[in-house]
Amino acid sequence: MTIRTLFATRFYEDDLGDAALLDELADACLDLARQDRAGVAWSKAHGYRGYTSYASLNDLPSRDPRFADLVRLLNKHVARFADACAFDLGGRRLKLDSLWVNVLKPGGNHSGHIHPHSAVSGTIYVATPPGAGALKLEDPRLPMMMAAPMRRADAGEDHATFVYAEPKPGSVFLWESWLRHEVVPNAAKGERISISFNYR
Repeated sequence: MTIRTLFATRFYEDDLGDAALLDELADACLDLARQDRAGVAWSKAHGYRGYTSYASLNDLPSRDPRFADLVRLLNKHVARFADACAFDLGGRRLKLDSLWVNVLKPGGNHSGHIHPHSAVSGTIYVATPPGAGALKLEDPRLPMMMAAPMRRADAGEDHATFVYAEPKPGSVFLWESWLRHEVVPNAAKGERISISFNYR
C-alpha cells in the first residue's frame, strides 16, 4: 500500500531577530493608535476593539524609518518562504503591497478571512501578553469536505480542521494569502500589538 501526502499547505514561523527594533515598533504602533484620527474613527465605526491603520494609512514604511527597517527584514523572510513554496517568479521577488498596525484591546478579535489580490500574507507580533491568543488557521479543504467524518483527536495537526499558531513577541508568521485565518479573542489583560502585511 502507498499513501502519499498531496497539496500540502505551507506555514512559516520564525523570529524577527531584532529585539531593539521590536521595542521601537511597540512605541511606533502605540503612537499611531493615539495620533491617527482617521484610523481610530474607522476602527470605532467598524466595531474593531482597539486600533488598526488598515483603512487609514498606506505609507508606513516611507512615513517612519522604524517600519522601513522592519520591511527590510520581512523581505528576507518572505523570500525564504517563496522559495519553500517553489514559486516561479521569473527572477523577480515578491514586493510589499500593504502593511498595517493592529492594537487589539482585551476581548477584541478578527473573524475568519483571506487576503485577496496578494500572494503571501503575514503578521509580525510586537506584544503578546499572556492570554493574547493564537492565530487560527483553517483547513482550506473545509468547504469541500461535505459528508467527511470528524478526525480523531490524536491524528495530529496534519489532519486537524483548525490549527492554532501561538505567537510570542518577535514571531513572524507567513502563509499564502488564500489561506483562511482568524484572530481569536484577546483574553489578556493588556493590548496585543501586531503588524500585518501583504506581498504580491
